[in-house]
Amino acid sequence: MNPAQQDYFRRLIRHERQEVLDHIDQMKQQLQEDPETGDEGDIAIREEQLRLLFRQIDRESRLLPKYDAALIRLENGEYGFCRDTGEPIGLQRLLLRPTAELSIEAKTKEEKVEIQYQKK
Repeated sequence: MNPAQQDYFRRLIRHERQEVLDHIDQMKQQLQEDPETGDEGDIAIREEQLRLLFRQIDRESRLLPKYDAALIRLENGEYGFCRDTGEPIGLQRLLLRPTAELSIEAKTKEEKVEIQYQKK
């Protein structure tokens, strides 16, 4: 990966990371909104909305370490190479998933192993 590509992915990863942080902040603000009191149906709807917000915050919070790890790999010169095989991941895959650590082949193999363990 040449320096221009590295710079592009560095900016992309930082941008996506910031978008996730901003979205998490928005969701946290929604959690702090004081709901109007209502009947049991309104309360149940609000509780379900809160449950979904907590799940989404949790899911998106788990992305942040992946962005951080990708930035570290960029600084170390390891970005864009498969963690398992050492082969290039490929620009197309990185464009779709900038935090990718595995090539398509290695990821497919990993998923097959996971499926086998689930069957047992």
